[in-house]
Amino acid sequence: MIPATFDYLAPTSVADAIAALEEHGDEAKVLAGGQSLLPILRMRLNAPGVVIDLGKISELQGVTEDGDDLVIGAMTTYFDVLASDAVSTHAALLNKAIATVADPQIRHRGTIGGALVHADPAGDVGAPALALGASFVIAGPGGATRTVAADDFFEDLFQTAVGEGELLTQIRVPKHTGWGAHYEKFVRVSHQWSIVGIAATVRSEGGAIAEARVGLTNMGSTPLRAKAVEEALVGQPATDEAVRAAVAQVADGTNPPSDLNGDSDYRKHLATVLTRRAVLAAAGA
Repeated sequence: MIPATFDYLAPTSVADAIAALEEHGDEAKVLAGGQSLLPILRMRLNAPGVVIDLGKISELQGVTEDGDDLVIGAMTTYFDVLASDAVSTHAALLNKAIATVADPQIRHRGTIGGALVHADPAGDVGAPALALGASFVIAGPGGATRTVAADDFFEDLFQTAVGEGELLTQIRVPKHTGWGAHYEKFVRVSHQWSIVGIAATVRSEGGAIAEARVGLTNMGSTPLRAKAVEEALVGQPATDEAVRAAVAQVADGTNPPSDLNGDSDYRKHLATVLTRRAVLAAAGA
């Protein structure tokens, strides 16, 4: 199907993009990598009057280091995140999760910021960002900026803290240098959205788990953090028996969907199995 007619704008600065959003209001849609928006336009599930393409805003692209944080521009592609030595060294969990996203063609076009703002609960970026304690820099009218912690960023299904007339500009990820990491993703066919995904990163000392962070994909309307499991893992040896016991309640309090890929109880069972695998792999066991 062919999209409905729309006007196209390609600003070269964040200020110009926000001005365009102010001018066109509800008629405007923002285009990042386009991997989610373009299918929607083609099926005419949305028919904006104006599409604002962020692809020419260089300040939104790239990975840099700022003290104890990695700073990732919202328009940085999956491919460029994977190619970053800084990400693989200091945020290995993000690297491993993005490596599972779709296929190389999609990873060359899709952007990390676009995925985060789209906030599909089956997407593979939200749970690692949550587990790593990322924060999100949001720009608004008049040059105003604000920073939102990952715990407060994902508000509901396809809803984030990015408001009308605002843009996500940066993702700041605290460095987890030396932490083991693994992303365990269950799908029925290659390149599918996660039926369930588990993001785990672990700092080990003397054969035991000193710290752990665990994020859950597609176990509710937003990415989730398994804080009770994280606490239960601390001090445990990286053995199958100990980790199995610590993660047994990982699905408690979750509300996964029921669909053609499996019902809610099936996903809860999967989450328990996959969390054990992810934690053991992250701990090097």
